[in-house]
Amino acid sequence: MDVLFIILIILASLLLAFFVLIQNPKGGGLSSGFSGGANLIGVQRTGDILEKGTWIFAIALMVFCIAINIIGPSSSNRGGLGDQIEAPVTAPNLNLNPTATPATGAPTGTTQTPAPTDTTK
Repeated sequence: MDVLFIILIILASLLLAFFVLIQNPKGGGLSSGFSGGANLIGVQRTGDILEKGTWIFAIALMVFCIAINIIGPSSSNRGGLGDQIEAPVTAPNLNLNPTATPATGAPTGTTQTPAPTDTTK
């Protein structure tokens, strides 16, 4: 579904750029080069068609962009940055010796016990 909207956005963008480039509100520019079409349907009519086409493709581009944002995240749950932001923070495990028990205020390491006294005297 995302690919369809991406293709529609690219197509609407290209057609919008084409419609904007061939029109000129002063009557000159690239639209004057299509004089054969202007004679067929009239100069005023050509301007109206180009203006309506520009509005249609601009609105279509906005609708497709909003639709891909609404439909896109729900159809593909890839675990993006939004999931990382909402995830609870966990403290890193800095214990380098996984078999040792966590310290409770006493220093870790080997403790030496005093040797038993010799009671055989």
